[in-house]
Amino acid sequence: MATLPETGQVLANGVTYEQYPSLTWQIDKETSRINGTADRLPAVRQAAEVILNVERFRWQIYQAFSGVRLEDLIGQEADFVIAELQRRVKEALSMDDRITGISDFTAAQRGDALTVSFRVLSVYGATDPLTMTLERKE
Repeated sequence: MATLPETGQVLANGVTYEQYPSLTWQIDKETSRINGTADRLPAVRQAAEVILNVERFRWQIYQAFSGVRLEDLIGQEADFVIAELQRRVKEALSMDDRITGISDFTAAQRGDALTVSFRVLSVYGATDPLTMTLERKE
């Protein structure tokens, strides 16, 4: 007895794939309110910002693959942190199928603070640079 159905028919014939709009609520950072909707590149940028501002595995409201791990990098050697941060940002953003990668990754250290900047590459194009700062707090 077969465990899977047997058919001579190719089930993918006639199937069309559609990309749904990436329409989402637009967050106005200045007023901390929802201000209409965003689609395409602005929606991707907002999604990237949300992903990068959620500490992975900390909040039960988010699924385990959501967010990026940053806390364990604080206090490590700067060269290690820069390389690892670039890898972790790529990994975190890869959860969104509209995002294809990052580019123009730069890092600058000032005292106990490390600031990185990069562009998010998506199916809609590249975003303006996003900036993240890791800082050791005493």
